[in-house]
Amino acid sequence: MSASSSDGRNTPRNGSPGGSPNGSAPAPAPGGGRTGRNLPVAVAVGLALGALVIGSLYVVKVVFLVVVAAAVGLGVHELVRALAARDVRVPLIPLLAGMAAMLGGAYWGGPVSLVGAFAVTVMVLLAWRMFQGIDGYVRDATGSVFVAVYPSLLAGFVPLLLVPEDGPHRVIIFIAVTVSSDIGGYFAGILFGKHKMSPVVSPKKTWEGFAGSAVACVVAGALLVHFLLDGAYWQGAVLGAAAVVCATLGDLIESVVKRDLGIKDMGTLLPGHGGVMDRLDSLLFTVVPIWLLLQLFVPA
Repeated sequence: MSASSSDGRNTPRNGSPGGSPNGSAPAPAPGGGRTGRNLPVAVAVGLALGALVIGSLYVVKVVFLVVVAAAVGLGVHELVRALAARDVRVPLIPLLAGMAAMLGGAYWGGPVSLVGAFAVTVMVLLAWRMFQGIDGYVRDATGSVFVAVYPSLLAGFVPLLLVPEDGPHRVIIFIAVTVSSDIGGYFAGILFGKHKMSPVVSPKKTWEGFAGSAVACVVAGALLVHFLLDGAYWQGAVLGAAAVVCATLGDLIESVVKRDLGIKDMGTLLPGHGGVMDRLDSLLFTVVPIWLLLQLFVPA
């Protein structure tokens, strides 16, 4: 669900633009076309995830919260495993417990509980690592706090969107605008993409793809904020403009993390998409500004 479908999802493990050790272009995946993705499988998985989100969101809010916790928990596991491959020891159990506390605290206690749960989680992580020895303490503690922030703390703003009576509409706006960035960037990048945005970080991301993402986000934001929350069109357009910038940054940062760790995808759980974190990257960076703007424009 990131704004990166037309960019460097197929970053090679050795960092070369080709995807094979000698720099030659890899054979495209069946049905993947120019993007290297198996598009029919990716679309099917995306529709299944969308159905799960909408079904849980409009039935019982707590059920949706469980879905969010499961997705973020899987993302935490993927990051811990990826860091372990580079000899960064990050404790999974306290991170998962802290993540659950942050999500639950945000839903039942609001922003203050979210911040408090995060602070306690950091304290536990620092103390946990202390009892495992001195060597590598700063490295491992830094990695642990990183995972506590990304994805756990950022994901804690999703329950804040969910709490109000019109919370499901707010969550739909958040997800739909971010997905619009993905879709707009994907097709604009394929049809018109020529000028590279960041060749080193994400070789396939283009300025034309970014323009497509921007148009899709602004239009989706304007329409959804107006029809779902009775906000002004211009308010939704501003929200969409903020979302496309943050979604793109989120994807680029995820690409930097993967390149630094020497991996192509964070996981393989979602066919055609990669790992869970490969789908959460843009969502994690759009949820905070969208929550802030909706609080400002359309108070609950």
